[in-house]
Amino acid sequence: MSRRSFLKSSALIGTAGVLGTGGSTVLTSCGGSEKPGAANAPLKEPGTYYIPNLVDKAGAGKELKAGVIGCGGRGSGAAFNFLDAADGVTIVALADTFKEQVDNLAGRLKNERGIDIAENKRFVGLDAYKELIDSGVDVVIVATPPVFRPIHFKYATEKGKHSFLEKPICVDPAGYRIIVQAARMAQTKNLSVVTGTQRHHQRNYVESYKRIMDGAIGEITGGAVYWNQSMLWYRERQKNWTDAEFMIKDWVNWKWLSGDHIVEQHCHNIDVFTWFSGLKPVSAVGFGSRQRRITGDQYDNFSIDFVMENGIHLHSMCRQIDGCANNVSEFIQGTKGSWSTANNETVIKDLAGNVIWKYEKDESFAQHDPYVLEHVNWINHIRTNKPLEQASETAVSNMAAIMGRESAYTGAQTTWDQMIASPQDYTPADLNLGKMDMSSFVVAVPGKGK
Repeated sequence: MSRRSFLKSSALIGTAGVLGTGGSTVLTSCGGSEKPGAANAPLKEPGTYYIPNLVDKAGAGKELKAGVIGCGGRGSGAAFNFLDAADGVTIVALADTFKEQVDNLAGRLKNERGIDIAENKRFVGLDAYKELIDSGVDVVIVATPPVFRPIHFKYATEKGKHSFLEKPICVDPAGYRIIVQAARMAQTKNLSVVTGTQRHHQRNYVESYKRIMDGAIGEITGGAVYWNQSMLWYRERQKNWTDAEFMIKDWVNWKWLSGDHIVEQHCHNIDVFTWFSGLKPVSAVGFGSRQRRITGDQYDNFSIDFVMENGIHLHSMCRQIDGCANNVSEFIQGTKGSWSTANNETVIKDLAGNVIWKYEKDESFAQHDPYVLEHVNWINHIRTNKPLEQASETAVSNMAAIMGRESAYTGAQTTWDQMIASPQDYTPADLNLGKMDMSSFVVAVPGKGK
């Protein structure tokens, strides 16, 4: 029973007591008091929320020339995802901090797609993104280590470029504010911005979202989200590497570059809850620790209790340690049932635990890769001149993850208002490709010890 139905029934019972009406009359009155279909009332009316058009390939239109900023594993993957998403698209420029990364991706594009990146369109260094954006591209794919994404997005937007931003799009409050401001600018310039929270373009999640908005589980009352897995990759420092070169090549293990794995990776799961609920957290209390990591200065695990705007709770858990129980999933509880993605199944259950809906792959589509479909949707919005701006929404889940991280690092409760106003900026003041002060990169220890 929803809170609204409970209050209505309680009011009827109270009135019946005053009038001296028998119990059977009260039950009949309660049963007939609900409007037809009220038990299945949608959370949002169709047409009031966004659903992407997940066609197999983007429609024909203007040729789009893309530049890729960040040519590592994810940047290379995004480049090929972009090329697979539509006809009439190409990549004309590459940028990365390191020349070998640029040349590696250029070699793959030449060998696998016949795309020859000219030498004067291969840009190297910390400021290479500016040269690429100014080189005549129509769209940019930003897949650098996360700390750099806000300034790259800001510059691309100032120059009138459509942006694809890999997640996370910020690692600290300073970056969050840059993202929010740039997103507003993108809206005024009618630019399309899609982010790498690929679950927004994953068919089972989109179908789930539509059903939950249609009232399938009732009002959302809480949830739990997980990304527990084995340890990720790391790079051992080589003798000829400078401080910055070592950290950037090993970026996934350094909190200033990645935001820690609660931000860099677990933001996916947190984002599902903020997306489905439409809520942001007002406070967070959490803890975490470092037990197994080999390089860098970040944690191995986090557990966070978020209190959302309407008072409901979200539990967030993530871990990167070998030999432990793994779980990458989301669970949302509602007044009528629950939704979950555990055990490679996407299901909705009633309150008795019976499966009332299960996602089945739609064989009428040929393309099911969400990493490609997010580019299909991005290109379609650009070509139809119907701007889509996702950075503002993704900034909410990113800030939630930042709140959780800082609570775990400090042991204190963090709040949304406190964090969005915080001066915290993870970018090193002496950032350069030579020698840096490494003494500030230490593992956080919460609370006070004896």
